[in-house]
Amino acid sequence: METVKINNNIKLNYISMTKLKTTSVGVYIHRPLNRTDASYNALLPMVLKSASRLYPSREAIAEHLDNLYGATMGSATMKIGEDHIIYFDAETISDKYTPNGEKLLSELLKLLMSVIFDPKSENGGFDVTITEQEKKNALDKIDAVINDKRQYASLRCQAETARGTNFEIMRFGDKETLSEITAKSLYDYYKSIINSSVIDIYVCGDADLKEAEKTVREYIKDIEFSDASVTRTEIITREVENINEVTERMDVTQGKLAMGYITNIKPGDSDSYAQTVFNSVFGAGAHSKLFNNVREKLSLAYYASSQLEKQKGMIIVNAGIEFENFEKARDEVMAQLEEIKNGNISEHEFESSINAILNTLSSYYDDQRALAAFYLSQSVAGTNVSLEDYIENIKEVTVEDVVAVAKKLQLDTVYFLNGQKGE
Repeated sequence: METVKINNNIKLNYISMTKLKTTSVGVYIHRPLNRTDASYNALLPMVLKSASRLYPSREAIAEHLDNLYGATMGSATMKIGEDHIIYFDAETISDKYTPNGEKLLSELLKLLMSVIFDPKSENGGFDVTITEQEKKNALDKIDAVINDKRQYASLRCQAETARGTNFEIMRFGDKETLSEITAKSLYDYYKSIINSSVIDIYVCGDADLKEAEKTVREYIKDIEFSDASVTRTEIITREVENINEVTERMDVTQGKLAMGYITNIKPGDSDSYAQTVFNSVFGAGAHSKLFNNVREKLSLAYYASSQLEKQKGMIIVNAGIEFENFEKARDEVMAQLEEIKNGNISEHEFESSINAILNTLSSYYDDQRALAAFYLSQSVAGTNVSLEDYIENIKEVTVEDVVAVAKKLQLDTVYFLNGQKGE
């Protein structure tokens, strides 16, 4: 990856990938995750992508993308630890394959720069109609999360495990704050952050880096920026004295069990790679202990898996269960962790876990967005490990390393979404 410093706030990162005939661009605006701004951050990219001064309507933007041989552009928010990222994602065919030598990357970058730095405004605010439409869409996204009970239970468990920290805040914001945002208040917020945020631009494909740099520099040359930094996330370090037990009741036909573990391992630690392998052995795949024991052998769950939130030092177990199987499923999850702590990991489980991780990492070489996301997460964590080195470090993990990771885990939270009425 080549990196060009545009100014103290903006970096242009180029990842050469010549095997594909497309070029993708990701623009990532880093903001600290907090309750005050989360809803604004969630709504802002949706409004920005809808119109700019250069392309003043959705239709104008769509027409321009069509003229770039069917290029695409989208926007959303993500959170990596407590870094709340407003991002824009676009893709077009590589300049090397255009019929008439068109510079599609430059045109795509101009579009992105226009929606980000030169949005459509009126009467001291954003377009009112667009803002209200996107507010409804943002509210619908929150409802969609609540209606997806599997996702909802997992997010609730994450929030409970990260209680007292900003990581408990949902990346979509909250309905109350969103409802109160106006076209003017959102525009005021936009003006307050756009030149005081760290912005990473990733270009991935077979492209001309100097041409991309020239386009970006030309667009931002008259904007004054104030220095900013990316929020660094601290892992949870509390000592668990009593397990945080949370039961929530909704009208559901299937119970949702989620268990939050504190790993006590932060990105960059020597055992962070073993932590990734541990998660695979524990619950990340059809080869894992949770899948084969809790789900398959004992039929205690419709699904059972684990996910690693390495930026915050958490592992979340998720299972869909019959209400009456709550205690059995919870105890079996804990029993499977004990199996790993005791070194009871078969050769098949270990090798399958390593291979699953390596296959995923190797697939990034064929996926521009995934490759950019990998390097972005490394940057946010401050680890900055290359994909090649990451793969080699995974290969060096041993069973003993996985056991050592398992012994560090502490069960912090047990969350149960129950459909049965309480007594």
